[in-house]
Amino acid sequence: MNVTEASLFWGFLLVYGVVMYVLSPKSKNANSFHKGADDQGNPVGQWSLTASIFISWVFAKSVTNAANLGAAYGVVGGLAYASYWLSIPVAGYVIYLIRTQTGARSLQDFLTSRFGRLASLAFAAAILIRLYNEVWSNTAVVGGYFGLPGEWEYYAAAMLFTVFTLAYSLKGGLRSSIFTDVIQAFVFVFFVGAVLFLIIPANDTSSLLTNGEFRLNAGFDLLLVALLQLFSYPFHDPVLTDRGFVNKEKTMLKSFVVAGLLGFVAVFIFSLVGVHARLNGIEAMGNAPAAVGQSLGLAALFFMSVVMMTSAGSTLDSTFTSLAKSLAVDLPRLAQRASDKLPSMRVGAIVMVIFAFLGNLPMFAGTDILKATTISGAMVMGLAPVFLFYGFTKWSPWSFHLSFWTGLGLGVLLAVGLIPASWAIGDGQYAMLLGVNAYGFLICTAGFFLPFVLRLWTRRRLPAGAQSGS
Repeated sequence: MNVTEASLFWGFLLVYGVVMYVLSPKSKNANSFHKGADDQGNPVGQWSLTASIFISWVFAKSVTNAANLGAAYGVVGGLAYASYWLSIPVAGYVIYLIRTQTGARSLQDFLTSRFGRLASLAFAAAILIRLYNEVWSNTAVVGGYFGLPGEWEYYAAAMLFTVFTLAYSLKGGLRSSIFTDVIQAFVFVFFVGAVLFLIIPANDTSSLLTNGEFRLNAGFDLLLVALLQLFSYPFHDPVLTDRGFVNKEKTMLKSFVVAGLLGFVAVFIFSLVGVHARLNGIEAMGNAPAAVGQSLGLAALFFMSVVMMTSAGSTLDSTFTSLAKSLAVDLPRLAQRASDKLPSMRVGAIVMVIFAFLGNLPMFAGTDILKATTISGAMVMGLAPVFLFYGFTKWSPWSFHLSFWTGLGLGVLLAVGLIPASWAIGDGQYAMLLGVNAYGFLICTAGFFLPFVLRLWTRRRLPAGAQSGS
């Protein structure tokens, strides 16, 4: 990177950090800091919530993954990754049912009421691992536009970006996060449009939109994986689910549906960056947006970096606020039946500061950012039966544990390569992932319903008098 490029990129990073801090509102009470309400206690507006959900789930690593898959498989790869955003309306509808049918104030409240405190603790551990991964996997993407892993520019940019995001997150908590999300959403859309303005004229439009084949070994297996994970993946991400409890039920549901559809379109459109690389013989080298940006010149590379900074910033500030709520609000309530009074903002702020620095340690260790999504998505497959079939039970801790821990076990076996080869479906790169998710869903569902089957079987074997007296 020459002096001109360095000045442009570092200058934008500094301006971005200062502007976000100046514009973000300051929370004056815990209700604003943890729930996003304004100073008068009014909840988040529908369109602000929609923009926040949309941009918070357009992670820097996700748009990078989408472009990489576009480079590998054409539009099939882009569709596969974009399909994950259809899980947002699924999550919104399930949360709508949970709120209207049970009156739960959070997913932890709901799980405790149906499956017990141990189930909530297991779920809390899963989401904390997810949140921890979100810190380093997004800051590392930003650092990649300033240097390579191992170079001081890479780490300096990532840490400076972390400090800026932490600063305005401490200032306003969830209120600040949602407010800046609206700004980041507009900036993201504008610069994605600018990128497309450079890419589309350089290609035949029909070729750009039809490149790829719907075969299992050509990315279609990943599309099937995404469709299977629609019913489990979103629930272990409090960045998304926390926003399901900050407004009225119908307003929330509308926001989730619109945000999910917008996210699907936006991510698929950005995957065309990778399709452009595929059509023009540009080597993606694990970062298709950066490779395409370099091939198209300084302006394109700068546009790509802005897209990544805004998407990473929206995710990172949401991660900080979700960590603060999980550790300062939800876990204390779960552990000691704390009162409805929210803890002070200071407790949440301390949590943010700790994780801002601990969360970047894997980046210094050189961990692969792609693993943050694929592994965690497989490990939580056992959540699908829990949230899809909860209506069959009023109290059944074993249903949760047989489903959740079975899915977690299968995910771990997949990660360490101990799943038998016979489980693979097809012969593509994601054949084993598809097999584990397909068979895993059936096994976890069987585990969820096993206590009901045993209960019915036991009741049928009991004498009529014993049944009536039980």
